[in-house]
Amino acid sequence: MHVVHVYKDYPPVLGGIENHIRLLAEGQVRRGLRVTVLVTSRDRRPSVSNENGVEVVRAARLGEVASTPLSLNLVSRLRKLRPDVLHLQFPYPMGEVAALLSPRRGALVISYQSDIVRQRWLGFCYRPLMFRVLASADRILASSEAYLWSSSTLSRFASKTTVVPLGVDLARFAAPDDTDVSAIRRRWPGPLLLFVGRLRYYKGLEDLLAAMSHLDATLLVVGRGEMEACWRRIVNVSGVAERIHFLGDVPDSELPLYYAAADVFVLPSCRRSEAYGLAQVEAMAAGTPVVSTELGTGTSFVNVHGETGWVVPASDASALAKAIQRLLKDPELRRAMGERARARAHAELDAERMIERVIKVYEEVLAAG
Repeated sequence: MHVVHVYKDYPPVLGGIENHIRLLAEGQVRRGLRVTVLVTSRDRRPSVSNENGVEVVRAARLGEVASTPLSLNLVSRLRKLRPDVLHLQFPYPMGEVAALLSPRRGALVISYQSDIVRQRWLGFCYRPLMFRVLASADRILASSEAYLWSSSTLSRFASKTTVVPLGVDLARFAAPDDTDVSAIRRRWPGPLLLFVGRLRYYKGLEDLLAAMSHLDATLLVVGRGEMEACWRRIVNVSGVAERIHFLGDVPDSELPLYYAAADVFVLPSCRRSEAYGLAQVEAMAAGTPVVSTELGTGTSFVNVHGETGWVVPASDASALAKAIQRLLKDPELRRAMGERARARAHAELDAERMIERVIKVYEEVLAAG
């Protein structure tokens, strides 16, 4: 079986979907599938490479509009591939155009990662293409039941949608080096709060920064993005700047140490663009309880309120502070929630289980003709 995954970027570009595709593609290679990943090149020059058994094709990029890389080369390259299964990550308009313009030999599977939330004008223009490509899919994958039924777009296609929760490589978080974890805790006075993610508008970090004035804790912010400068300015006038540290991008090999060192992981997202929150899964795999926000998406499927952490209203700094404080003041509750978080990650959110479920979908749609 030849599978082609299409998206805009692939590691070493950092991002939740980029990491998800790599995990899925490499897992499929281990199971004997031939896998090609087709993305756009960051330096605008085309290239083909073999990365851990995955053929990675980076098509020449013309430019970018509304965070969407444009590439005619991506269209021409996809037309030549003709895979058994074409797997798109939605939304990425260029990939969807390429799929519609390519001859169909095999099946079309679409992972519906998020509604279009911010670029409403673009969404309006995009609607005809969006509905056409979703209607043409043999199967659509949703990351949670919550997102399936809360999305006015996705729910229209519920009859051909299968829920496959996103997973992570749990082994990465199983046994971090205690010496290195202790070194992180010595460097920054605890208790330690951790945020990991792209610094984008929907992450709601400004609410967590506001909550810090009510907490006796240190916050580590891992990641970069277009909101970094703005949020740094907020910290500079917050009065608690000495307890908030922007660490930038941390190497993947070191991330498990930070999750293990943290007392609480916080995902303060404020918009539906946060459809799942894979960083929550990573924290849970490390046995760290989570405080997240209610968005009506998959974030509250991942972090179960009262079991693996607390879920509070979005855009409410006071509620964030109270939930975090409750965990910081009760070490036994923190330990119990952390253990339940780890157990949930192993039961439902393991990458190996996700890979098996996705391959089963491929087999089903191919068998159906």
